Amino acid sequence: MTNAAASARMNAYVQGAQGGDEAERIWLKSYVPGVPADIDLDAYRSINHYFDECIGKFRDRTALVSIGSEMSYGELGHKVEAFAAYLQSIGVKKGDRVAIMLPNLFQYPIALFGTLKAGAIVVNVNPLYTPRELAHQLKDSGAETIVILENFAHTLEKALPESAVKRIVLTEIGDLLGGRINLKGRVLNRVVRHVQKMVPAHRLPHTQVTRLRAALDQGKRHVFKPVEVAQEDLAFLQYTGGTTGVAKGAMLTNRNIIANLLQAKAWAEGQLTDEIETVLTPLPLYHIYSLTVNCLIFLGLGGRNILIANPRDTQRMTMILRKEQFTGITAVSTLFSAFLENEEFCKRDFRPLKLSMAGGMAMSRTVAEKWKKVTGNSVVEGYGLTECSPIVTINPIDISKPTDFNGSIGVPVPSTYVRMRRDDGTWAEIGEAGELCVRGPQVMRGYWQRPEETARVIDAEGWLCTGDVGVMDERGFIRLIDRKKDMILVSGFNVFPNEVEEVIMMHPDVLEVAAIGVPDEVAGERVKVFVVPRNPSLTKEAVIAHCRANLTGYKIPRQVEFREDLPKSIVGKILRRELRDQSTSS
Repeated sequence: MTNAAASARMNAYVQGAQGGDEAERIWLKSYVPGVPADIDLDAYRSINHYFDECIGKFRDRTALVSIGSEMSYGELGHKVEAFAAYLQSIGVKKGDRVAIMLPNLFQYPIALFGTLKAGAIVVNVNPLYTPRELAHQLKDSGAETIVILENFAHTLEKALPESAVKRIVLTEIGDLLGGRINLKGRVLNRVVRHVQKMVPAHRLPHTQVTRLRAALDQGKRHVFKPVEVAQEDLAFLQYTGGTTGVAKGAMLTNRNIIANLLQAKAWAEGQLTDEIETVLTPLPLYHIYSLTVNCLIFLGLGGRNILIANPRDTQRMTMILRKEQFTGITAVSTLFSAFLENEEFCKRDFRPLKLSMAGGMAMSRTVAEKWKKVTGNSVVEGYGLTECSPIVTINPIDISKPTDFNGSIGVPVPSTYVRMRRDDGTWAEIGEAGELCVRGPQVMRGYWQRPEETARVIDAEGWLCTGDVGVMDERGFIRLIDRKKDMILVSGFNVFPNEVEEVIMMHPDVLEVAAIGVPDEVAGERVKVFVVPRNPSLTKEAVIAHCRANLTGYKIPRQVEFREDLPKSIVGKILRRELRDQSTSS
């Protein structure tokens, strides 16, 4: 394509993005038939409206599976209303913030939807936070109520003095298992506490603590008073940026979440049947990706959701899944890789599997190809970020015509615009790399109590600057090159860590790898890689020789450090910043 033709195409593309002209969205021609260009944002007044419709429609179906127990949609609805009534009875009002610090157990969706039903704002908290991290999030959000698993109460004890928390709802792993008698749950709680020693000693103010089962009983004795919630009301303070600085609360409205679930639902539902779909949920539901895709979208499909509390324990997860079949799974690249290392998991019957979706980090081609070989199912990669609720792009899904992994993050979902910006602020052409910018109804309102931070990432026209570097082709498919802040500058040449990592992952003796830039007196920066070997006999020389055969000279790592594991976030995303900090301090 000539430069003039490229410029003309980009002008039309930008004009369409600014004016919303459907004809100028070049990616629409890549949509699977039946996927609309836009979604109906007025379909639901709020998340509560959506939830109530799902409960009424699928009341008799199984909604959740946890540790071998099941919960129906009807039972979920009753418990959610009871919890909402309890919150109202203790003084929680519309707009109050309620922190939820729970793994994937029955307790999480009950606390989640109960909080929303009471008109309050959900503050999702990573259960593995340190006291310092928890104290920051509680103080910043102003949450006065927290729902927490007792396993993490010792962390809360240390964080309480710096917070505004007045009310604590405490629960144990087995509290909602085994029905009203709860024999199974009580046995499990004793094992977790006294045999496995998984509940560290703690002292919380007795007057502030209510047990979850008691809270639900109390809620049943109160009449729930419906709260009017509008699309523009906040639903979540979803904290992000903890690996790049002070964690900030992304303000996600009901409209943001509804838009994103409808966008993703429109993308996938044409490929599913009227039969009950079962989704495997190893990613924590408090993570925005799992929350939107696994929790909300499959709720609207009447799906059966298998909750995995600890996805890192692949052996235990495999035991749980021995009698289960699933038709969908979402995970990050490192989690797919961990599954593939488990021999028993690889031997299971994957014929029912329809959808394997990846997000959260760049998907390794090596892992994707092995997943396809083992399961017969292609990995569908997408792209999103917390600030976008989270989905921005997905590869087209057509299970009747499965395609191989292509390394693309797909095309923008309905009602979404994406364009690339050069470093000088001008718009890049088709085929030219630039910072990925997005505009759509799923883009957050801004960062909680941080107007200056908000202004840095969202411009006057509503475009969110993601900090990711990407390039779009003529069909609207986007290839993500890397994070701008992760880019390594070697003698004036840009080196993208993803490229180096992808090459090293091709080596059969490599299990995991991460690449960073380290200071160099001559070149400014050089490439350093951290390698988790699959074969202990792997040497630095072998890694560099492999790179030399596949990379230009300035991209070849000068330093290779072997590790038993790499630092990761709770969803398995490799934390390059932590590796950089460790290298700087050493």
